[in-house]
Amino acid sequence: QVQLVESGGALVQPGGSLRLSCAASGTIFGISHMDWYRQGPGKERELVATVTSGGSTNYADSVKGRFTISRDNAKNTVYLQMNSLAPDDTAVYYCNAGVRDRILTRMYREIWGQGTLVTVST
Repeated sequence: QVQLVESGGALVQPGGSLRLSCAASGTIFGISHMDWYRQGPGKERELVATVTSGGSTNYADSVKGRFTISRDNAKNTVYLQMNSLAPDDTAVYYCNAGVRDRILTRMYREIWGQGTLVTVST
């Protein structure tokens, strides 16, 4: 019964920075990919950044050069460092991960966090 919990969302001014965290807890035997998604007002959920178990990363064009995704495997935690924030970055940010939660089955299930709100405004 694994769950992901995001934290770090806040109100920030344009040009500011923020770091989001997502920690996985429960019975965990392995984590493959870890991702950040976001959903802005009136928009569909979109992929922001991904990181593989080996540390390879990918970013949406809209955040490339401004956001950095990283993970701490010892803590089962993924981070999203956000710099040069703009109003278009306002959204609920969701953590996603592929998690192995059973010792007898080599299967990874997709787990989602509850989301954390980031508001970029004056």
